[in-house]
This record gives sequence, structure tokens and C-alpha cells, in this order.
Amino acid sequence: MPGASVAPGMFVEGSDTIGVEPTPDALRVMTASDNIPASSSIADAVFAQGKLSIGITLPITGEDQGVVDFGEQIALAQLADRLGFRALWVRDVPLNSIDYPDPVGHLDPWVLLGALASNTERIALISGAIVLTLRHPLHVAKGAISVDALSRGRFILGVGSGDRPQEYAAFGRDAEERRDLYKRHWQTLAAAVSLPSRVIPDALPEGAPEFYLLPRPHASIPMLAVGSGGQSVDWIARHSLGWMTYHREPQAQRGRYSMWRAAVDRAAFGAFRAFGVAMRLDLVEDADAPATDISLGYRTGRRGLATVLRDMRESGTHHVTLNIASERRPARDIIEEIAAHVLPEFHR
Repeated sequence: MPGASVAPGMFVEGSDTIGVEPTPDALRVMTASDNIPASSSIADAVFAQGKLSIGITLPITGEDQGVVDFGEQIALAQLADRLGFRALWVRDVPLNSIDYPDPVGHLDPWVLLGALASNTERIALISGAIVLTLRHPLHVAKGAISVDALSRGRFILGVGSGDRPQEYAAFGRDAEERRDLYKRHWQTLAAAVSLPSRVIPDALPEGAPEFYLLPRPHASIPMLAVGSGGQSVDWIARHSLGWMTYHREPQAQRGRYSMWRAAVDRAAFGAFRAFGVAMRLDLVEDADAPATDISLGYRTGRRGLATVLRDMRESGTHHVTLNIASERRPARDIIEEIAAHVLPEFHR
């Protein structure tokens, strides 16, 4: 989602300090889609206790690449689907400017998600993340229900708040109100994509009809917090299936997970709530090249990547989406190498 200085293709988390909020309430219960085996929902396929799954963020671009061949992106998505990656992540970047370091011309997320739904079969589709504060929640709900129907229950709705004040101004929003706006929009959105689906109007003048959304959702669409949205971890633990954050060095990430786990115990004791990470990856041809730090991720060979992922799994991470750097090697080669040599250990 939109943010400050980051590498192309990376998630950005809100910059607010994330505190705790001690008052618990009930978390919405997800149900499995009719198109998915009864024992498992699409969220279960991506996030599972004690396991780590691997996804890919689209589009995959080279350094300073502003023009994307979206036909090639669909082909890469189909390849990832065939080879067993668990999720495809799509970002929401409403506007570009010279102050924003990502030069990529992203498609509208609903357009790209619709194309992915029509051209893949098994892989989960995740928005990472719809900027909930800059879109009306009923429009977001309509898009989410549509993608879920097109993909036959493979959609997870990741939402964030954005963090560029100038972009808020362009949409006539006050960036200082984003915390409250995020909460209000989440409530309206959750009501619309849960079962039974309910439309909460902004205003209801006398004589107004009762509204509903068509197509009607066949199951509750899982909602995932990407970044903090200015909320406490306790709020996120109560309202979201999990928390998606960006890469940090291992010690800091372990501390982040410990904070998350404590919040889950306070808000929903004994329940499973997922923890995921977006990580940049520059995979080199030398399989034995050790992992070295780059901005928001690692440069490494495939064995070093497997070691990094094992450590992340042991420290509590349930899903990693890879922001693949393709300056050195074709993205197809990187995807095929990971599928052949890394996925078998994690996707049994």
C-alpha cells in the first residue's frame, strides 16, 4: 500500500506507535466457502499454526521499471499457481508522484484481481492492501464479493490505511482522521462481507429502502490487517484473522511477534491469529550464497533462503510473500527455482 521510502513492490505499514487496548470483544467467525473443502477455507490454506507458507507479490518488476507488461504478470501468476505457491498479493497504489519512490504504474487492484481470478485455479488471491481510508467501504465490499465469486472462494481481503498525507488531501480526506476513519470503514466493510451480509448506510433518509449487495456472498470473506492502520495490536487481534507486516531484522521481528502473541492472548485467548511478513528477495544463481541484508529483505542463494524461512517459521511467522527482485535474473527462473528447491520443505 502507499507509503514512504521503500523498495518497489513492498508493503508499507503505518508509522503510528502500536499500543495495547485491553477491552476484548468477539471476533467475527469465518466460514468455509462451498467451493472449498469443508475442512478448510482459503485462509486455512495460507495461514496455519506452526507452519509457514510462501506467496508472491505482483507485479514483479526490475529496478526503476515504470511500464509493466501485464500479460507477462498473468503468465507468472499462472506459473506460480501451477507450481504450488500459496498466494498472490496485489497492491493498491491510487496515485503516483515524484515524491513516491515506487515508479510502477499499478493497475487498479480490482481489475488485476479479476484478471487473476479468471486465469488461475488454486492459488489464494490477497489484496495487500486496499487503502480502506481512501475508498468507500461499500465499494470495497462490492469488489471483494465480486473477486471472491470469480475466484470461487479464493479471496482474502487485506486492508490498510495508507500513510501519505498529500494523497489524503488529493481525495479530500484529512490524514489526521485516518485512525477513526479506518475503524468506521472496517465496521461497515466487515458487516457487508460477513454472513449474514448487511449494508450499513452512511445516512438513511425517511423512506429509503433496505439495501443489500448482489451477488450475495456464499461465505464470509476473511479480512486481514496489513500494517497497523493506526490501531492497537489488541484491536487488530480482535477484528482481523491476522496481522501482515513488513520485513525487519530477525531480533526485531521476534519482538514484533511476541507483542502480537500477547495481544492475541488478551483479545482472544487460545485462538489462532496469523502473523505474516512481506520480504524482498534477490535470489542469486549461487545456491550456497549466504543471506545478506538488503532493503526490507535479503540477497541470497536458495539454501540461504530456506534457512531464513526456517528461522521465520520457528519465530512465529505463518506466511511470507516474496517481493522478487528481477534485475539480475528473469522472474520465471527465480519462481521455478524456489518451487523446485524450497517449496517442498514448506508446502508438504
